[in-house]
Amino acid sequence: MTKILSKSEACAIIDSGRLGRLGCLDRGEPYVVPINYIVDGGEIFSHSLPGKKIDAMRAYPRVCLQVDNIWDEFHWRSAVAFADFEEVTDANQKTTILRRLLERFPNLTPVESQLTRDADPPPIIVFRLRIDHVSGIAEE
Repeated sequence: MTKILSKSEACAIIDSGRLGRLGCLDRGEPYVVPINYIVDGGEIFSHSLPGKKIDAMRAYPRVCLQVDNIWDEFHWRSAVAFADFEEVTDANQKTTILRRLLERFPNLTPVESQLTRDADPPPIIVFRLRIDHVSGIAEE
């Protein structure tokens, strides 16, 4: 049976997640990519190399992050956080967030892998998603 989740239930899915699908607009077209993330104080933090998703979010900062808990096709929970993209520019805050991301995800991600191959690495972009509301649904 499908049910609408409460705000606290939807937030719990997002807070406990590790992998979500970031939805944004790229030149008027939907663009969805998986990202690893952490949540702190009602904000979602992640990082990226420059590219399509960063360009899209800079052009249109309204985004969402969708996170699932799936046991099978008849037992799952899904939540969406609606938010505004913002780059983190303070060097100390960027370092702190990157350290926390790497503590949670100790294996190298494509960003760090790229940095180990490039003699002149591109800048790592750290960003936050400022959540303003969430929704969720479940099949249980």
